[in-house]
Parts: sequence; C-alpha cells; structure tokens
Amino acid sequence: MKPVWVIDDDKSIRWVFEKALTRENIEFKSFASAQDALTALNSAVPQVVVSDIRMPGASGLDLLQRIKAEHPEVPVIVMTAYSDLESAVAAFQGGAFEYLPKPFDVNHAVELIRRAIDESVRQTESAEETTTAPEILGQAPSMQEVFRAIGRLSQSHATVLITGESGSGKELVARALHRHSPRSTKPFIAINTAAIPKDLLESELFGHERGSFTGAQAMRRGRFEQADAGTLFLDEIGDMPAELQTRLLRVLSDGQFYRVGGHQPIKANVRVIAATHQDLEQRVKQGLFREDLYHRLNVIRLRLPPMRERREDIPLLARFFLLKSARDLGVEPKRLSEAALRHLSAQDLPGNVRQLENLCHWLTVMAPGMNVEVNDLPPELRGETAASAEQNWLLALEREVEQSLGRGEHGIIDQLSRDFERTLITKALQHTGGRRIEAATLLGLGRNTLTRKIQELGLEEKSAAAG
Repeated sequence: MKPVWVIDDDKSIRWVFEKALTRENIEFKSFASAQDALTALNSAVPQVVVSDIRMPGASGLDLLQRIKAEHPEVPVIVMTAYSDLESAVAAFQGGAFEYLPKPFDVNHAVELIRRAIDESVRQTESAEETTTAPEILGQAPSMQEVFRAIGRLSQSHATVLITGESGSGKELVARALHRHSPRSTKPFIAINTAAIPKDLLESELFGHERGSFTGAQAMRRGRFEQADAGTLFLDEIGDMPAELQTRLLRVLSDGQFYRVGGHQPIKANVRVIAATHQDLEQRVKQGLFREDLYHRLNVIRLRLPPMRERREDIPLLARFFLLKSARDLGVEPKRLSEAALRHLSAQDLPGNVRQLENLCHWLTVMAPGMNVEVNDLPPELRGETAASAEQNWLLALEREVEQSLGRGEHGIIDQLSRDFERTLITKALQHTGGRRIEAATLLGLGRNTLTRKIQELGLEEKSAAAG
C-alpha cells in the first residue's frame, strides 16, 4: 500500500500525525508545504492525503485541485483552524473526502484516515474493473456459451443470425464478432431496419444516384458500400419489407448490388450479421419473411438469453453500469446494498440489459444516498406482485438460514419449522376470528392436529374460543 501524505506547515501537527500513524502501522510521508507535496506528486502518488488548507504559498485547496484533476481516486482530507463555512464549502466543491476542523481528536483523525484508505482501495479496484471490463459481461453458463461461440467464430467470415429479446445486447455481440474477426480493422456499420421508413430504407442500404428520385441532388453511398471489407449489422431484420428482403437475398446470393437509380453493379465485400427479437420461423410460416432469405441468414445462429435466464449476472452488470454512469456524470459511484441486489436479482427485468443499464443511470441521479437500498429503487421495482412477494419471503428465509449457520447454531430446521408453523396458525386464526375448525380446514389440518400444535407452540392464549 502507498503511504499517507500529511501536509501542514505546523510542525507540531505533523508530529502528532506521525506518532499516531506509526502506532497504527500506517506508512506515511510528511510535508511542510503544499508546494513540496505538489513537487513530490510529479513522481509519486499517495494512498490518502491529509492537508491543511491555509499555508504560506500554495494552499491546501490548490493541492486538492491538482490531485482531483490528475488522481481522482485519491481521497483528500482537508483540515483547518478556520472552521468557517466558506472553507468547508470550497473543500467539498473541490472533491474533498472529509473536512477536519482543528483542534481535532487524534483517534477520530486516524479513524477518518482508515475510512479514506478503504475508500481509496475500493476506488482503485473499481477503476481497474471499469478499465479492464470486457465488451460483454456475464458469468452465467448461457453467456459462457455465447463467449465460446464468439471465440470459435474469430477467424470466420460466415453470416451470423443473433436472436434474443429486445435489450438483451444483440448489437454488443455483433460488435464483438466484428472486433474478433479478420475484418476488425475495417468498418462496422449498423442499421436498425425497423427504425427507418420503408421508402428510405432501400436508399439507406444501397445508396442512390443523383436524380434517381425527388430530392436526390447528389450521389449517396449506402450502408453496404460504407461497410466495404468490414461488417454490416442489420438489426431487427424481421421487420424488413418484403421487396427489400428480395434485394437483400440477391446481394447475399450474387455478392453485388445496384444503387437506387444505378445501372452499374457494385461488388459487396461485406460480412452480414443480422439480429431479431422475433420468431423468424413463425414469420416464414405466416408469409411475412422469405424462407430462402431466412436460410441465407441462418448460417450460424447465436441466441442471447434474457436476464431472467441469467439472474446471477445481475449484480455484476449492476455494479458495472453504476460505475459507468458515475464516470459519465462525473460523480462518485453508488453501491447497491446486499438486500437491494437480492431484490433486483429476483426481478424478471423484461427490458433485459438495457433496462438494467437505464435503472443504474436513474439510481446514479435519483437515489438519495451512496448506498442504495430496496426503498431507493423505482416504484415499479419495489411493488410486490404475487410472484415477487413469494421470491421475497423465500429470500428472507435464505438470509435467516445463512445468519443462523454463520452463528454456528444447531437444530436450525426444528426452530425454523416451529416459527413457520406458528406464523401459519396465528395468521389463520386471525383470519377466521379464532374459529379453529375453519382455520384447520384452510390450513389442511385436522381439528385435533391443530389443537395439539396450538398447545405445543404456546399459542393457547392467542387462540380465541374454539369454533
């Protein structure tokens, strides 16, 4: 671990910190001025900085500004004998980790430094995770299959059809296929065929000659030409109009095409990767998609699983997206509590990866604290449907078991079974107004069995008169 830097022009303050940090086995380095620390910053980076604000020459705020500009992951604790609002505001606006007014309690100062060290380590790990994160994240077995397929296709020029629900990351996979292919140095051109009006799509794909239609005042190269020697990604291919399906089939078959209004064939040296959220086999049966084009596209198929089939990836993705949103917005990354992660992992997330990314961006902006709890999630994710309520009580049971095991308790199943029965019987009797026969029927028990369990569980006083 790197040393903690202490900067103060007061020798006695430096001495107090030196003794306290030595006692705590925390490596440190002392400076009598901010200028000395600024000079040292040219060749070294501290773990944490503790600096006075007001010193002769460069100030602690000058040092704070330089550190935050060059090493934003380093926490800076600022201290001053001038406990005024202006200094505190300036420090926090400059990105200070904490504000420590003089005189201070040494133990409190050391505790603050330890917190800052923990934050520094966490920030460094987060930065490394963000920097080294692959283009697609996933540890679920279904995603590992996708990664293996991308690896196997790394030297291939074959046409690929990617299927998966909206928001599952089909374009990310297409880009990965391109990045790991022999065409990686050439263009990757993407077009969403469902997002472009039918009348413009032909020109978008194949280009047009000058004067080929009203408004065509200049020749325009289409996406096929733009992707020459590279990869063309056709998203939502299932929505392509029938007449353009015919033209696309011709390109895939002959390897050439014509611009709109053109008479000279243009060679198409392009790898096509298509994607759809629709069932193309069903659309073929319905006559909405050409069967011969389907077979041309379906050379190699990759299916992307929805989030509900890879719930174990939700915590990994959520942490990544929170880091990404924080970096984009220039703020500190927020963290999901274990309870919030468990709750989120129990959701179906119909919008898949895109919904999770949007949620993390929302939390970065809207969540009130740095640690995100279940109650901080948007209302639509907090609301309990019957399915999520079932998930939640099972998750609560799992937590209780984990805690009991962690405490080294024995006879856990007997105790939890008694708690389970006590809860069921108590609620059933409350529901029936104490009528045991009716409660026994609802619980699926005989009346004598219910009476015996009431006695065994000590519920006699809670039970009303027999029904």
